[in-house]
Amino acid sequence: MTISDNIQRVRERMAAACAHSQRNLNDVTLIAVSKTHPVESVLEAAEVGVQHFGENRVEEAESKIPAANAKSTGSLQWHMIGHLQSRKIKDALALFNKIDSVDSLRLAEKLSRAAVERGLTLEILLEINVSGEESKYGFQATGWRTNPAVREPLFDALRQVAGLPGLQVRGLMTMAPIVDDMEQTRPIFADLAALRAEAEASLGLRLPDLSMGMTDDYPIAIEEGATLIRVGRAIFGERAHDI
Repeated sequence: MTISDNIQRVRERMAAACAHSQRNLNDVTLIAVSKTHPVESVLEAAEVGVQHFGENRVEEAESKIPAANAKSTGSLQWHMIGHLQSRKIKDALALFNKIDSVDSLRLAEKLSRAAVERGLTLEILLEINVSGEESKYGFQATGWRTNPAVREPLFDALRQVAGLPGLQVRGLMTMAPIVDDMEQTRPIFADLAALRAEAEASLGLRLPDLSMGMTDDYPIAIEEGATLIRVGRAIFGERAHDI
């Protein structure tokens, strides 16, 4: 199967999930996760209409993004989807259109200062740790509905980030645990969607985007309201060697 064939299969599954949940396919954006894959693979995906790409390491993106942008006939949008180290902020702002993995108030404050210095309005997503897995980054949100000790600092942090200059908070992002049955991820995605709705209602925020769902579970994420899905292996195959 070629990358083009794989993208067609992903789009078909996206359409089926949208039909099942009575959603408009145009409301869901596919982010092709190109980490560890070469520029040529990015260009092959771009040739069949993929515009959004995700990378998780600034070091790899430093060579890949400029090369892909120079060779592509279209306008590519680059999402930083991995943990962003503070020392890499300046480099990231020169490469990425959007930072989809802002995982702490401290990082948001540093991004804000860097964006203001450059006269930018940077679109970001806030990474939320809904599952409670210690291995995952993000604002802690396990039990936010019922536990004031989680809810109050979480909503206070969301309020503070939303007020930072130079940033436009577009929404929330999460990663579900790796499970045998993708149905097991549904409560995680439903919880993030509920958190988004509650934050909009109680904080007066507008958070149009939910980034959730990857190769193994994106149909469930779409059914639960994802507006952005991050798909790598189903498009490009297994990860190539580290670049």
